Amino acid sequence: MHMAEISRSALFGKLNKLAYRGIESATVFCKLRGNPYVELVHWIHQILQLQDSDLHRIVKQFNLNPSYLARDVTDALDRLPRGSTSISDLSSNVEEAVERGWVFATLMFGEAQVRTGYLIIGVLRTRHLRNALVGISAEFDKIKPEALSEKFREVVEGSPEDNQSASDGFHMGGATPGEASGAMGPAQMGKQEALRQFTVDLTEQARSGRLDPIVGRDEEIRQVVDILMRRRQNNPMLVGEAGVGKTAVVEGFALRIVAGDVPPSLKDVELRTLDVGLLQAGASMKGEFE
Repeated sequence: MHMAEISRSALFGKLNKLAYRGIESATVFCKLRGNPYVELVHWIHQILQLQDSDLHRIVKQFNLNPSYLARDVTDALDRLPRGSTSISDLSSNVEEAVERGWVFATLMFGEAQVRTGYLIIGVLRTRHLRNALVGISAEFDKIKPEALSEKFREVVEGSPEDNQSASDGFHMGGATPGEASGAMGPAQMGKQEALRQFTVDLTEQARSGRLDPIVGRDEEIRQVVDILMRRRQNNPMLVGEAGVGKTAVVEGFALRIVAGDVPPSLKDVELRTLDVGLLQAGASMKGEFE
Protein backbone atom coordinates (compact mmCIF):
# COMPACT_ATOMS: atom_id res chain seq x y z
CA MET A 1 0.00 0.00 0.00
CA HIS A 2 1.55 3.30 -1.02
CA MET A 3 0.81 6.67 0.50
CA ALA A 4 0.18 8.13 -2.98
CA GLU A 5 -2.90 5.91 -3.24
CA ILE A 6 -4.52 7.25 -0.05
CA SER A 7 -5.57 10.86 0.39
CA ARG A 8 -4.18 12.49 3.49
CA SER A 9 -7.60 13.64 4.71
CA ALA A 10 -9.02 10.09 4.38
CA LEU A 11 -6.07 8.62 6.30
CA PHE A 12 -5.95 11.15 9.16
CA GLY A 13 -9.74 11.10 9.34
CA LYS A 14 -9.43 7.58 10.78
CA LEU A 15 -7.69 8.86 13.91
CA ASN A 16 -9.94 9.07 16.96
CA LYS A 17 -10.60 12.49 18.49
CA LEU A 18 -7.76 12.31 21.02
CA ALA A 19 -5.15 11.17 18.49
CA TYR A 20 -6.34 13.70 15.89
CA ARG A 21 -6.27 16.60 18.32
CA GLY A 22 -2.81 15.43 19.34
CA ILE A 23 -1.45 15.69 15.79
CA GLU A 24 -3.27 19.00 15.27
CA SER A 25 -1.63 20.48 18.39
CA ALA A 26 1.70 18.88 17.34
CA THR A 27 1.45 20.84 14.08
CA VAL A 28 0.94 24.12 15.95
CA PHE A 29 3.75 23.18 18.38
CA CYS A 30 6.07 22.44 15.45
CA LYS A 31 5.36 25.84 13.88
CA LEU A 32 5.90 27.69 17.17
CA ARG A 33 9.28 25.97 17.58
CA GLY A 34 10.32 26.82 14.03
CA ASN A 35 10.86 23.17 13.00
CA PRO A 36 10.46 22.46 9.26
CA TYR A 37 8.64 19.10 9.56
CA VAL A 38 6.04 17.72 11.95
CA GLU A 39 7.81 14.67 13.42
CA LEU A 40 6.76 11.72 15.57
CA VAL A 41 8.40 13.37 18.56
CA HIS A 42 6.08 16.41 18.29
CA TRP A 43 3.07 14.09 18.36
CA ILE A 44 4.42 11.94 21.22
CA HIS A 45 5.17 15.11 23.21
CA GLN A 46 1.65 16.47 22.77
CA ILE A 47 -0.02 13.18 23.73
CA LEU A 48 2.16 12.87 26.86
CA GLN A 49 1.08 16.40 27.87
CA LEU A 50 -2.50 15.12 28.26
CA GLN A 51 -3.85 13.83 31.57
CA ASP A 52 -4.54 10.34 30.23
CA SER A 53 -4.53 8.24 27.04
CA ASP A 54 -3.74 4.73 25.80
CA LEU A 55 -0.09 5.80 25.66
CA HIS A 56 -0.07 6.79 29.36
CA ARG A 57 -1.45 3.36 30.29
CA ILE A 58 1.09 1.56 28.06
CA VAL A 59 3.92 3.56 29.70
CA LYS A 60 2.67 2.43 33.13
CA GLN A 61 2.05 -1.22 32.15
CA PHE A 62 5.54 -1.72 30.70
CA ASN A 63 7.29 0.23 33.48
CA LEU A 64 8.74 3.03 31.35
CA ASN A 65 10.35 5.69 33.53
CA PRO A 66 8.26 8.86 33.05
CA SER A 67 11.12 11.16 34.08
CA TYR A 68 13.57 9.60 31.63
CA LEU A 69 10.89 9.62 28.92
CA ALA A 70 10.14 13.33 29.42
CA ARG A 71 13.87 14.17 29.39
CA ASP A 72 14.50 12.13 26.23
CA VAL A 73 11.53 13.68 24.38
CA THR A 74 12.80 17.19 25.26
CA ASP A 75 16.31 16.27 24.08
CA ALA A 76 14.93 14.84 20.81
CA LEU A 77 12.96 18.05 20.21
CA ASP A 78 16.09 20.13 20.85
CA ARG A 79 18.01 18.14 18.23
CA LEU A 80 15.57 19.15 15.46
CA PRO A 81 16.56 21.94 13.05
CA ARG A 82 15.02 25.31 13.88
CA GLY A 83 14.51 28.65 12.19
CA SER A 84 11.74 27.75 9.73
CA THR A 85 9.03 30.39 9.32
CA SER A 86 6.54 27.83 8.01
CA ILE A 87 6.06 24.08 8.10
CA SER A 88 7.23 22.23 4.98
CA ASP A 89 5.10 19.14 5.59
CA LEU A 90 4.31 16.24 7.89
CA SER A 91 7.24 13.82 8.04
CA SER A 92 6.82 10.52 6.22
CA ASN A 93 7.16 8.72 9.58
CA VAL A 94 4.02 10.45 10.87
CA GLU A 95 1.98 9.44 7.83
CA GLU A 96 3.33 5.88 7.90
CA ALA A 97 2.56 5.61 11.62
CA VAL A 98 -1.09 6.46 10.93
CA GLU A 99 -1.21 4.01 8.02
CA ARG A 100 0.29 1.20 10.10
CA GLY A 101 -1.99 2.03 13.03
CA TRP A 102 -4.99 1.87 10.70
CA VAL A 103 -3.87 -1.52 9.31
CA PHE A 104 -3.63 -3.00 12.81
CA ALA A 105 -6.87 -1.32 13.95
CA THR A 106 -8.84 -2.88 11.11
CA LEU A 107 -7.11 -6.25 10.64
CA MET A 108 -6.19 -7.14 14.22
CA PHE A 109 -8.88 -5.39 16.26
CA GLY A 110 -11.71 -5.03 13.73
CA GLU A 111 -12.14 -1.31 14.39
CA ALA A 112 -12.59 1.61 12.00
CA GLN A 113 -10.79 4.16 14.16
CA VAL A 114 -7.14 4.54 15.16
CA ARG A 115 -6.39 5.15 18.84
CA THR A 116 -2.92 5.97 20.19
CA GLY A 117 -2.49 2.37 21.38
CA TYR A 118 -2.91 1.11 17.81
CA LEU A 119 -0.40 3.71 16.62
CA ILE A 120 2.16 2.38 19.13
CA ILE A 121 1.56 -1.22 18.02
CA GLY A 122 1.86 -0.24 14.34
CA VAL A 123 5.06 1.72 14.95
CA LEU A 124 6.71 -0.99 17.07
CA ARG A 125 5.88 -3.67 14.50
CA THR A 126 7.43 -1.71 11.62
CA ARG A 127 11.22 -1.84 11.83
CA HIS A 128 12.21 1.64 10.66
CA LEU A 129 9.39 3.28 12.65
CA ARG A 130 10.41 1.31 15.76
CA ASN A 131 13.97 2.55 15.26
CA ALA A 132 12.67 6.12 15.03
CA LEU A 133 10.63 5.70 18.24
CA VAL A 134 13.51 4.15 20.19
CA GLY A 135 15.70 6.94 18.79
CA ILE A 136 13.44 9.40 20.62
CA SER A 137 13.80 7.45 23.88
CA ALA A 138 15.34 4.06 24.71
CA GLU A 139 12.49 3.68 27.24
CA PHE A 140 10.18 2.73 24.34
CA ASP A 141 12.29 -0.41 23.88
CA LYS A 142 10.62 -1.77 27.04
CA ILE A 143 7.27 -2.07 25.27
CA LYS A 144 6.75 -5.58 23.90
CA PRO A 145 4.38 -5.29 20.90
CA GLU A 146 3.30 -8.96 21.02
CA ALA A 147 2.35 -8.72 24.71
CA LEU A 148 0.63 -5.37 24.11
CA SER A 149 -1.39 -6.82 21.22
CA GLU A 150 -2.46 -9.86 23.24
CA LYS A 151 -3.45 -7.94 26.39
CA PHE A 152 -4.49 -4.69 24.71
CA ARG A 153 -7.99 -4.44 26.20
CA GLU A 154 -6.65 -5.15 29.66
CA VAL A 155 -3.81 -2.62 29.35
CA VAL A 156 -5.94 0.30 28.14
CA GLU A 157 -9.13 -0.46 30.11
CA GLY A 158 -10.72 2.79 31.28
CA SER A 159 -8.71 4.95 28.88
CA PRO A 160 -10.45 8.16 27.67
CA GLU A 161 -10.01 6.70 24.18
CA ASP A 162 -12.53 3.94 24.91
CA ASN A 163 -15.62 4.36 22.72
CA GLN A 164 -14.17 7.26 20.72
CA SER A 165 -15.03 7.30 17.02
CA ALA A 166 -12.92 8.25 14.01
CA SER A 167 -12.45 12.02 13.66
CA ASP A 168 -13.94 12.05 10.14
CA GLY A 169 -17.28 11.52 11.89
CA PHE A 170 -16.90 14.91 13.60
CA HIS A 171 -16.86 18.46 12.22
CA MET A 172 -13.26 19.21 13.09
CA GLY A 173 -12.43 21.73 10.37
CA GLY A 174 -11.33 19.12 7.86
CA ALA A 175 -9.44 15.94 8.61
CA THR A 176 -6.03 17.16 7.57
CA PRO A 177 -3.74 18.27 10.44
CA GLY A 178 -2.89 21.98 10.36
CA GLU A 179 -5.96 23.11 8.39
CA ALA A 180 -8.24 24.01 11.29
CA SER A 181 -5.49 25.86 13.19
CA GLY A 182 -4.00 27.50 10.09
CA ALA A 183 -0.56 26.11 11.09
CA MET A 184 -0.13 24.62 7.61
CA GLY A 185 -1.11 26.64 4.55
CA PRO A 186 -2.38 25.25 1.24
CA ALA A 187 1.14 24.82 -0.13
CA GLN A 188 1.82 22.15 2.51
CA MET A 189 -1.50 20.34 2.02
CA GLY A 190 -1.91 17.70 -0.65
CA LYS A 191 -3.10 19.26 -3.92
CA GLN A 192 -6.53 17.67 -3.69
CA GLU A 193 -7.05 18.87 -0.11
CA ALA A 194 -6.12 22.45 -1.08
CA LEU A 195 -8.44 22.34 -4.10
CA ARG A 196 -11.32 21.07 -1.99
CA GLN A 197 -10.79 23.70 0.70
CA PHE A 198 -10.28 26.81 -1.42
CA THR A 199 -12.24 26.24 -4.64
CA VAL A 200 -15.82 25.57 -5.69
CA ASP A 201 -16.42 22.74 -8.18
CA LEU A 202 -18.78 24.23 -10.78
CA THR A 203 -19.09 20.96 -12.71
CA GLU A 204 -20.29 19.23 -9.54
CA GLN A 205 -22.80 22.03 -8.95
CA ALA A 206 -24.03 21.67 -12.54
CA ARG A 207 -24.32 17.89 -12.12
CA SER A 208 -26.40 18.25 -8.95
CA GLY A 209 -28.76 20.84 -10.50
CA ARG A 210 -27.55 23.79 -8.44
CA LEU A 211 -26.77 25.95 -11.50
CA ASP A 212 -29.61 27.64 -13.39
CA PRO A 213 -29.73 27.30 -17.20
CA ILE A 214 -27.84 30.10 -18.98
CA VAL A 215 -29.67 31.88 -21.82
CA GLY A 216 -28.18 34.15 -24.49
CA ARG A 217 -24.50 33.35 -23.93
CA ASP A 218 -24.00 30.63 -26.56
CA GLU A 219 -21.56 32.69 -28.63
CA GLU A 220 -19.34 33.58 -25.67
CA ILE A 221 -19.34 29.98 -24.39
CA ARG A 222 -18.44 28.72 -27.87
CA GLN A 223 -15.53 31.21 -27.96
CA VAL A 224 -14.28 29.90 -24.59
CA VAL A 225 -14.35 26.35 -25.95
CA ASP A 226 -12.56 27.40 -29.16
CA ILE A 227 -9.78 29.13 -27.19
CA LEU A 228 -9.33 26.14 -24.86
CA MET A 229 -8.95 23.84 -27.87
CA ARG A 230 -6.08 25.87 -29.36
CA ARG A 231 -2.58 24.43 -29.19
CA ARG A 232 -1.09 27.75 -28.10
CA GLN A 233 -2.39 30.82 -26.27
CA ASN A 234 -5.24 28.72 -24.93
CA ASN A 235 -6.15 30.70 -21.81
CA PRO A 236 -9.52 32.45 -22.20
CA MET A 237 -9.91 35.69 -20.25
CA LEU A 238 -13.31 37.20 -19.49
CA VAL A 239 -13.12 40.96 -18.94
CA GLY A 240 -15.96 43.33 -18.09
CA GLU A 241 -17.66 45.47 -15.50
CA ALA A 242 -19.33 43.84 -12.50
CA GLY A 243 -22.72 42.40 -13.39
CA VAL A 244 -22.27 42.01 -17.15
CA GLY A 245 -22.38 38.20 -16.95
CA LYS A 246 -18.78 36.90 -16.77
CA THR A 247 -19.72 34.27 -14.17
CA ALA A 248 -22.75 33.27 -16.26
CA VAL A 249 -20.44 32.37 -19.17
CA VAL A 250 -18.32 30.14 -16.90
CA GLU A 251 -21.41 28.50 -15.39
CA GLY A 252 -22.82 27.95 -18.87
CA PHE A 253 -19.55 26.26 -19.82
CA ALA A 254 -19.82 24.00 -16.73
CA LEU A 255 -23.37 23.04 -17.75
CA ARG A 256 -22.14 22.13 -21.23
CA ILE A 257 -19.33 19.97 -19.84
CA VAL A 258 -21.83 18.03 -17.73
CA ALA A 259 -24.23 17.70 -20.67
CA GLY A 260 -21.38 16.37 -22.84
CA ASP A 261 -21.87 19.26 -25.29
CA VAL A 262 -18.12 19.89 -25.64
CA PRO A 263 -15.26 18.35 -27.68
CA PRO A 264 -14.13 14.89 -26.42
CA SER A 265 -10.95 16.23 -24.79
CA LEU A 266 -13.05 18.49 -22.50
CA LYS A 267 -15.71 15.94 -21.50
CA ASP A 268 -14.01 14.79 -18.28
CA VAL A 269 -12.74 18.23 -17.26
CA GLU A 270 -13.41 19.57 -13.75
CA LEU A 271 -14.16 23.30 -13.73
CA ARG A 272 -13.31 25.00 -10.46
CA THR A 273 -13.54 28.60 -9.33
CA LEU A 274 -11.19 30.03 -6.71
CA ASP A 275 -13.02 31.36 -3.65
CA VAL A 276 -10.85 34.28 -2.51
CA GLY A 277 -12.84 34.61 0.73
CA LEU A 278 -12.04 31.02 1.69
CA LEU A 279 -8.39 31.49 0.74
CA GLN A 280 -8.05 34.56 2.97
CA ALA A 281 -9.86 32.82 5.83
CA GLY A 282 -7.57 29.80 5.53
CA ALA A 283 -4.34 31.82 5.72
CA SER A 284 -2.99 32.29 9.23
CA MET A 285 -1.18 35.48 8.22
CA LYS A 286 -1.22 37.93 5.34
CA GLY A 287 2.19 36.90 4.00
CA GLU A 288 1.06 33.28 3.72
CA PHE A 289 -1.92 34.36 1.57
CA GLU A 290 0.29 36.49 -0.71
